[in-house]
Amino acid sequence: MEGILAFLTALCGGCCAGCIAYYVIRALSSIELERKVTFEKPIPVLFKLLYPFMPIGRKIGEGKAFANWHKSAEVKLAMSGYSNVMTPADFTGLRIVFIIAALLLAFLGAMSSQPGACLIVAVLLSFYPSVWINTVIKKRHKSIMRALPNVLDLLTLSVESGKDLVSALRDILDRRPMDDLGEELFLTFQEIQLGRKRSDALRAMAKRVRQVDLTATLNSIVQAEELGVGIAQLLRIQGDTQRAKRFAMAEKLANEAPVKIIIPVVLFILPAVFIILLGPLLKTFIDQM
Repeated sequence: MEGILAFLTALCGGCCAGCIAYYVIRALSSIELERKVTFEKPIPVLFKLLYPFMPIGRKIGEGKAFANWHKSAEVKLAMSGYSNVMTPADFTGLRIVFIIAALLLAFLGAMSSQPGACLIVAVLLSFYPSVWINTVIKKRHKSIMRALPNVLDLLTLSVESGKDLVSALRDILDRRPMDDLGEELFLTFQEIQLGRKRSDALRAMAKRVRQVDLTATLNSIVQAEELGVGIAQLLRIQGDTQRAKRFAMAEKLANEAPVKIIIPVVLFILPAVFIILLGPLLKTFIDQM
């Protein structure tokens, strides 16, 4: 009876802790950063949790020793689309705050009964901002690669119907749902409306995103404008090329799937099958012995 009461007490305590953690995470998710954003971007909960300590990391990161961190943060924030959410100084400050938190966790872990687990968590915590930003960049580049052929097809149809490139781009942005490629096209369209030269705006977009397929397409469009080549045929060729690349990438991933599935099959499925098939035989053999 005492065991049942202890189990029920532990179960109720676990449920209460889970509910409290859920509402704390939900409250942190609703916190807004100081800067106004042009496009809504999800911010990790750990960033919001440590964001109040960011000014401490920003002061530490003002030294010349962190100049390379600032340059890298500026490039990566632009590539990830988070340049309107946080500044390079903010991101550098957050990286320093994460490192400080990891050192504190490692120090507390050294005084506890499980220093190894605390050390592993501290190492993961120190690398979390860099891993997060690289993951966001990779996902964004894949999204742009998937959307690029369709956008080029729409541009081709609009240009062939008699519209210029800017008008075609405006119509596409009005009718197309906003995604990662749409955000970059919208920023480029705004720059052109504000008076920036079209070729310069396209070059700035390629430098900002640094996605291989998009850069090749934009460079081709800029060269066609400078040489006076008809842009409709160029857009059609680029659309076919990017679609072929996307198909090749999908085919490559499909061919890699049987190889990647071997690991979970060997680690998780085969042991369960062996237990189910051989378990009764082993039990019978042990009983007879």
